[in-house]
Amino acid sequence: MSSLLFTKLTHLEWSILSVEGQIDSKTVGQFQEALAQDIDSTQRLGIDLTKVSFMSSAGLRALLMAHNKTTSQGTSLAFIGINDDIKDVMRVTGFLQHFNLISTVEDLPKAV
Repeated sequence: MSSLLFTKLTHLEWSILSVEGQIDSKTVGQFQEALAQDIDSTQRLGIDLTKVSFMSSAGLRALLMAHNKTTSQGTSLAFIGINDDIKDVMRVTGFLQHFNLISTVEDLPKAV
C-alpha cells in the first residue's frame, strides 16, 4: 500500500505541513485528513510539497478544497516548492491562478 510521510514544523507564525511521496487516488485520503487537521488548528498554513514527485487530479482537487476552506475561514494558505511538472498541470487546468505558490519555507513571511 502506498503512503505519504508527513512532518510538521513551525516557521515564524506559519504552521508547515511537509509531505513526501506521491499524491494519487491511493494516498489522497491521508493527504486530505492531514490538511483538514492543520486547517482547523492554525491561521497560517504552509503546505511543503517539495518532496512530492507526482500529483494526480485527486491531489489537485484536494488542494482546491483546502484553498476553498481556508478562504472561507480567513486562514492564510501557501503551497511551497511545487515541482515544475505539477505547476504545468495546474497552469493547464486553471488551478494555478487560485493558489499562493512559494519557492521555499523562508519565503513565507513575504507571502502574507
